[in-house]
Amino acid sequence: MMTDPIADELTRVRNALAIRQKHVDVPHSRMKQGVAEALKREGYIDGLQVIDTKPFRTLRIRLKYGADREEVIHHLQRVSRPGRRIFSGVADMKPVHEGLGVFIVSTSKGILSDRECKQRNLGGEILAEVW
Repeated sequence: MMTDPIADELTRVRNALAIRQKHVDVPHSRMKQGVAEALKREGYIDGLQVIDTKPFRTLRIRLKYGADREEVIHHLQRVSRPGRRIFSGVADMKPVHEGLGVFIVSTSKGILSDRECKQRNLGGEILAEVW
């Protein structure tokens, strides 16, 4: 049993970026899919696909690179952990990396980036920071 599946997903993405893989496969869950969809909406990954494998489904994340194969994601870190949950209201969300990055936030309306949270005036649990 895994204690922190979101941290596992982020670590798999970091490791795949380090060796310049085109995609990474992670065990599927709705929360992991929500994190990947938020990364796609913000332009950090190319896409995602849910694959029906036996005995469990798999989430395939297509990674994104620049023109000279430079990484689009320079920093990907878990903020809230099972042992220490970090919650923030919309007014308390500070810019990430001087406005160049985003927080991934779990809200009552789904998993959103901090920019989407500010548009919808929602706060929640800060899952990760990306830049």
